[in-house]
Amino acid sequence: MTFSDSVQFLYSLGNETKAIKLGLEQMLAVCCALGDPQKRLKFIHVAGTNGKGSVCAMIESGLREAGFKTGLYTSPHLHSPTERIRINGEPVSESVFVAAFDRVHDAANFLPHHPTYFETVTAMALVIFEQEQVDYVVWEVGLGGRLDATNIVQPELTVITSVSMDHEAYIGNTLAEIAGEKAGILKRGVSVILSPQLPEAQKVIENRAKQLDVPVFHSDDLPLPFDAPLAGKHQVENTRTAVLTLQTLKVSPQGIRKTKWPGRLERISTQPDIYLDGAHNPAGAKAVAEFIRETAKGRKVWLIFSTMRDKNIEEVTAQLFPLADELILTAPQMERAMPASDIPAPAHARVTESVGEALALLSQAAVDDVVFITGSLFLVGEARAILQP
Repeated sequence: MTFSDSVQFLYSLGNETKAIKLGLEQMLAVCCALGDPQKRLKFIHVAGTNGKGSVCAMIESGLREAGFKTGLYTSPHLHSPTERIRINGEPVSESVFVAAFDRVHDAANFLPHHPTYFETVTAMALVIFEQEQVDYVVWEVGLGGRLDATNIVQPELTVITSVSMDHEAYIGNTLAEIAGEKAGILKRGVSVILSPQLPEAQKVIENRAKQLDVPVFHSDDLPLPFDAPLAGKHQVENTRTAVLTLQTLKVSPQGIRKTKWPGRLERISTQPDIYLDGAHNPAGAKAVAEFIRETAKGRKVWLIFSTMRDKNIEEVTAQLFPLADELILTAPQMERAMPASDIPAPAHARVTESVGEALALLSQAAVDDVVFITGSLFLVGEARAILQP
């Protein structure tokens, strides 16, 4: 297949959230057909509600700068699915992506059902990382943990970042239930690095760790040796988590300073300042709101916002909308997106039909205003492609 053909086939497997099939049987079957590449790789397995992508990026940067060849697997992507699978910090080429897709797709012919989008790309990542003979794989959970397709590995170390409410339809309606799913990545005797948690979540995770004789290391016990490399106060704790992870692996954390992680409080323009962040749940929105208060400092705030239908919209918008002097609602080009006209908003909000139309309104912003584009990583990806083609 061509790259375009492979991407179209992946999309034909269904929207990722709509096509979620929690459980490990299919993933184990496809990996068996591929020769179990996961058994020949070293993983740092990272779960959590917020911050896990940033922590993965920092850990990978630290490992790479220390001289290790790295594989990084994250989701979702901003522009191209090749971004999900990185070697030494760089997305794999389209030709490498296609070759891995063909191999997984051929293996799937021997199964009763084709793996889902996420299962397929996860298996592709394993194929590529084995082929590239990476020293470490930084391996981000897609959804939950216990039944996530990534949870077929035996890691060197596990990491659980901040746990909060999100994806309730799939992994639990209470914080304890969600924490239990995240704790599902723990493996007997394998240490876990734990970011600061709400008491209810921490109790669940620590109880599970005790059952499995898992040593627990708390990142908030660690003095931070340098400034966080990413913007926002919440990145201080993420940085501590990444530093402690590297120190536990006996790797210098200095390389964390060079971390870059697009779409997370990323300033992509000045005059006016334009920031991108995919805050899609209440905890993420709270972090962005704190950053807006710190950054705006009397300047006029423009907010371009979109959300997916399955999100806790009221709690997210309650954090962000009161901070906006100019509020622009929009929707990225995807089925899960809530139409801009359906988003509950104050009367002064402007509704646009497309991300391009929303961005065009920024021509009215003054050079000393500040713009935040947030609410969904899918919005961030589409806006970023327009603003930085």
